[in-house]
Amino acid sequence: MFGYQGKALHVDLTAGSTNTKFLKEGFCRRFVGGSGFVAKYLYDFLPQAINPFSPQNMIVFATGSFCVTSIPSSSKYAVGSKSPLTNLIGDSVSSSFWPERLKKSGFDLVAISGRATRPIWILIDEGCVTLENGKDLWGLSTFEATEEIKNKIGDKSVSVAAIGQAGENLVRYACICNDYRQAGRAGIGAVMGSKNLKAIAVRGSKPVEVAEPEKLRELSGEYTKQLRQGEGSKGYREYGTLADVGQMNELGSLPTRNWQESTFDGADKLDWDYISKRWLDRKLPCSHCPLACSRLFSVKEGRYKGSSAVMDYEPTYAFGPNCGVDYYPAIVHALELCDSYGMDAISAGVSVGWAMECFEKGIFDKKDTSGIELRFGNHEAMTGVIELIAERKGIGNLLAEGTKAASEKVGRGSEHFAMQSKGMELPGFEARGLKATGFGYAICTRGGCHVRSGSYDLNLKNTVGRSDTDERIGPLVKETEDFASLIDSLLICRLTRGLWPDFEARFSGLAELYALVTGFEFNSYEMRKAGERITNLKKLFNVREGWKRADDCLPSRMGEPLPDGSMKGARISGAEMDGFLDSYYRARGWNEKTGIPTEKKLSDLGLGE
Repeated sequence: MFGYQGKALHVDLTAGSTNTKFLKEGFCRRFVGGSGFVAKYLYDFLPQAINPFSPQNMIVFATGSFCVTSIPSSSKYAVGSKSPLTNLIGDSVSSSFWPERLKKSGFDLVAISGRATRPIWILIDEGCVTLENGKDLWGLSTFEATEEIKNKIGDKSVSVAAIGQAGENLVRYACICNDYRQAGRAGIGAVMGSKNLKAIAVRGSKPVEVAEPEKLRELSGEYTKQLRQGEGSKGYREYGTLADVGQMNELGSLPTRNWQESTFDGADKLDWDYISKRWLDRKLPCSHCPLACSRLFSVKEGRYKGSSAVMDYEPTYAFGPNCGVDYYPAIVHALELCDSYGMDAISAGVSVGWAMECFEKGIFDKKDTSGIELRFGNHEAMTGVIELIAERKGIGNLLAEGTKAASEKVGRGSEHFAMQSKGMELPGFEARGLKATGFGYAICTRGGCHVRSGSYDLNLKNTVGRSDTDERIGPLVKETEDFASLIDSLLICRLTRGLWPDFEARFSGLAELYALVTGFEFNSYEMRKAGERITNLKKLFNVREGWKRADDCLPSRMGEPLPDGSMKGARISGAEMDGFLDSYYRARGWNEKTGIPTEKKLSDLGLGE
């Protein structure tokens, strides 16, 4: 097949065995790659209702057909398992060199099951697979483990995906780190830790053939030029995502002090002009990406001297306004700790914000917080708690469970302000001030997430008004969600969406690229169907695991009026949520009252089995 290596590596850690399976053309056409491959494998191979830390859980890594081609911003991989944070399907995406080297090693997919009796790491070297003793790596940070493995192999160009101490200690939002990038949010790093799997190192040089190399090279060149020079991508080239702080504050949609407010009085100290003049180090682009949106920030003096991290909007929100902190070196240090320990920054920051509110409301005292004065704005307390979470010590052991589980254990009304959906902590766009965005959080299959639906685009680009809740929202959110499923399966960066003016152009443009790579004759309609098929498959996984309509919800705090900002007074009522869910399920062709896919819809999508 063009665009694929056509092979899947299966690793059974319990047996210590590996074997290779061949991927059929029909499988590739139906589920595309990346997130689609992950969803199909998890649905087919995982028994129902298993504990995410059971050896029966599986971790599936998959690249897309665009990887190792001339298409820009396409060196990405998806990874998934049953999530220990949500007990639903958990899938993540990361980028840079690791996916290229995995695919060049001869595999499109790696599926890992079982549990090793001792710490190990996996080496995939030009198609040869070995399970290596990882005892000396256990206890090391992600950065330390990566360097040690490179030294063992004797090749600095080898790429490593590793967990840190958070994954070893089963922090339920532990992530996987590679090439200074993270596969975060769903806690898959903790699943790796439960399997005694420290890292996967990859090296390869096998080429990937495409169907129409000259035409693909020409079209890719045009897209590369647009990404380097076009107006649609200018903001990402110049600021990455960090300009969002000022924009969200101005829109009255910047979650502040655990979402008690929607504007932050210290936002000017987190503004791009302020932070870039003081701590910006350099751009740090992913492999084969002309956008280069990532920015490395380094602290040269003061308490956090020596700290550095690749910063974007979400960790800035989580450790900044959400925790009431306006001192950027502390935020840089907080993210550096998360990356080193291997821990999702959004979940960590929101968990700390919840604990700060508990402290200020008298639900916690110093005996509960390991002696820490855990108040909003106390950046030393914030960074200290992050270390406790990774090590599961003191209050960190509670917060390592995630805000949903922690609040249910603590009670005393703290569930009301646990800012999560389905167990996943919410990202940095205020749902009451951006209602379509909030509804997207509620229905997302992996929990409270903005990138699996893309509904925030509807508000920020004024496709719908920020307070709109009408019948248009359901179908539009469906479209953004199916596009996200598709782009995470083809595996091209979502920031390239500015290449195309609207959804029709996006699906058509991706269909053209896919046809040039694979030789499969796909059109816009078939691309849409592929995205819809993958979204439905993820939903089926969740239904099998016990999902119900009541789980498509937001924190009860969203029923409170916003106290400040340009959206002051905005709230999301129960009636609004019910109306939205009805319109969304109807647009999907699911049972309107239960939200469960119908047999007719599944048959139409080729999922009748």
